[in-house]
Amino acid sequence: MDGYQGLTAWIESAWEELNSSDTGRRDLCLDVISDILETGRLTPDDAERTVERLVTVALSDEGHPVRESALHAACTASTHYELPYRVVEPLAIGADGFEPVLLDYVLAILGSTHDRAALPIVERFLHHPHPGVRREAAEAVKELCGSQEPTRTAQ
Repeated sequence: MDGYQGLTAWIESAWEELNSSDTGRRDLCLDVISDILETGRLTPDDAERTVERLVTVALSDEGHPVRESALHAACTASTHYELPYRVVEPLAIGADGFEPVLLDYVLAILGSTHDRAALPIVERFLHHPHPGVRREAAEAVKELCGSQEPTRTAQ
């Protein structure tokens, strides 16, 4: 088995373990996936498929630690791969269902797409009651618009 096959085998093994009822074990599986994404060694197609599954976990799992780990892994991927908006669009659709700490990840992921289709969703969070969410929304708007100018947020 070559190095690449080893990486994909680790990911497949982690996906299988994700079916466990043990939240800690599921969380650990997502950490493994995040570590593999951080290497930047997956093909773009494999990275996109992995992120699609992470998005599904983030939107469907009831456990906060697992949702956060899935979003963290997707965020890690967004710094090492150019993810198309279509891959993460379900996060935009479900953005209102995330707690503020998780919204930070969602907004960072949406911003990293550099696709203006995410702009209307992200802009809604410029006036969020939590300052951290407003800051992350402003950063995401900058990325989506390709601007170096800071975006004004409500204080």
